[in-house]
Amino acid sequence: MLVPLTGLAVGMALGFAGYFGGFGAFLLVAALGAVGFCAGRALEGDLDLRALLRGDGGRP
Repeated sequence: MLVPLTGLAVGMALGFAGYFGGFGAFLLVAALGAVGFCAGRALEGDLDLRALLRGDGGRP
């Protein structure tokens, strides 16, 4: 149940940004949300940034 509610909150935030700030604000909120999501996954250990930056596709 947490995932649908999180998706709802993100959708509402993007909708408000798009309505009140225009398309540029919508893109900024979406980009910062993606950065925050990747940072959270990296902090949890679910995303290996070193392998991603090396460009080897996560292969050892």
